[in-house]
Amino acid sequence: MKKINVVIAIVLLAGSVLAQKSPKHEFRAAWVATVKNIDWPSKPGLSSSRQKDEFRRILDMHQMNGFNAVIVQIRPSSDAFYFSELEPWSRYLTGTSGKAPAPYYDPLTFMIEEAHDRNLEFHAWFNPYRAVVDMEKLPEDSTNIFYKKPEWFVKYGSRMYFDPGIPEVRTYVTRIIKDVTERYDIDAIHFDDYFYPYRIANVEFPDSVSFQNYGQNYTSEAKDDWRRENVNKVIKMLSDTIKSVKPWIKFGISPFGVWRNKSDDPRGSDSQAGVRNYDDLFADVLLWMDNNWIDYVIPQLYLHIDHSKLSFKKVMNWWDELEYNGHIYVGHASYRIGGKNQVEAWMNPSEVPNQIRLTRKSKNMLGSAFYNTNSFFLNPLGITDTLRNELYMHIALVPPMPWLDSIAPDKPTNLLVKNEFSGIHLSWASSDSTAKYFVIYRFYRNTLNDTGNPENILAIIRANSPFYIDKTVQNRKKYTYAISSLDRLYNESKVVKSTLIKRKR
Repeated sequence: MKKINVVIAIVLLAGSVLAQKSPKHEFRAAWVATVKNIDWPSKPGLSSSRQKDEFRRILDMHQMNGFNAVIVQIRPSSDAFYFSELEPWSRYLTGTSGKAPAPYYDPLTFMIEEAHDRNLEFHAWFNPYRAVVDMEKLPEDSTNIFYKKPEWFVKYGSRMYFDPGIPEVRTYVTRIIKDVTERYDIDAIHFDDYFYPYRIANVEFPDSVSFQNYGQNYTSEAKDDWRRENVNKVIKMLSDTIKSVKPWIKFGISPFGVWRNKSDDPRGSDSQAGVRNYDDLFADVLLWMDNNWIDYVIPQLYLHIDHSKLSFKKVMNWWDELEYNGHIYVGHASYRIGGKNQVEAWMNPSEVPNQIRLTRKSKNMLGSAFYNTNSFFLNPLGITDTLRNELYMHIALVPPMPWLDSIAPDKPTNLLVKNEFSGIHLSWASSDSTAKYFVIYRFYRNTLNDTGNPENILAIIRANSPFYIDKTVQNRKKYTYAISSLDRLYNESKVVKSTLIKRKR
């Protein structure tokens, strides 16, 4: 009986370990916030070289953490972290709105190239309607749209916003994003949770003029429906525009974690949220998902697992049960880990790691994103170590999106391996222009084992360099290598296999 119990225990343990293995395809991203210099640059007005150094440091960290994407805020407040003929340079970049970096460079071109060099997708993060964050610091540049079209803006609380109810505003926002989509080699367009602003208690959003002008088909009691329709229209416009320019560009939204509570709507989640997307931000995310207007959604589940009113597990399960043709990832609150004035759960080193484990056990969740970047530099409660040494220890590919493209590139050819002093040298050829990356697998002896197991992935490299040196081989060990091609949407070719090679120094 003892032997049987031991066997059962081993089997159960093995099953538990297998369940926690990292998948081959998993989205792993971090937000890089620029508004008020939350993440980058560390302060406005740094030299161009200092800005570049800081951003490289961010990317190096995320690459070491096992991430495969960054979500970078490039339009925090009707301004630009890139050259634009439509909006001024951001004050968060240079210290003065409208002032270009000196010496001059285009930060967006730089950031995209640096991210791609590290095999990180670049998701360009826009805030569509925020115009002025701090009313005491109005834009210095007189060419700002804020001064050209004052009738487009309303003051709510201490900030200025574009009025989403004005059709010209929606056209303008679409034009901004079309411009970036056309000119830059981005991988995705990204919005977070800010459409209509979060409600201020007992203060109505001041859109009575636009409602009078453009809401004739709605009664005053149905004003919230009109507001939702305004947001629906811009999401549909953007979806159509992005795909008409570059069909492979992803369009993703990261909404507040709760669509509606079950007490508001039978379709809602088992939660008691004071803020809801549908009712307070006028963002009907489910409609966008049902109509396939967006390619991915990252609900901000900045909750802990055992929260009495907003349980991470319950709300995540609600999203997981939705019928959706796109991808669902989870937004985690890395900024809360070990932070001051946080509840006890956020002082538990296992809280966020356990959240990741729960997403991996779910049916439909395909990865995670973390807010924010600087929290990882601090390594609170060892979260960075846990990612590097356990949860994200193995390389993961970004999950493919077959509705955008399902055709894999041709496999590489002419794979050669040979012993050199520095390691085993691999070289190959590829004539397929759609190949953007190569995946290198390594196996012991002459067996082509499971290419679906990320433990067998040695490296991913850019397609502009069909050459690799394996410096981690052990003397007198025998290896077989295999190489596949990936396109920019991570469709993978068949592999080409090497001959068996024995390491000799």
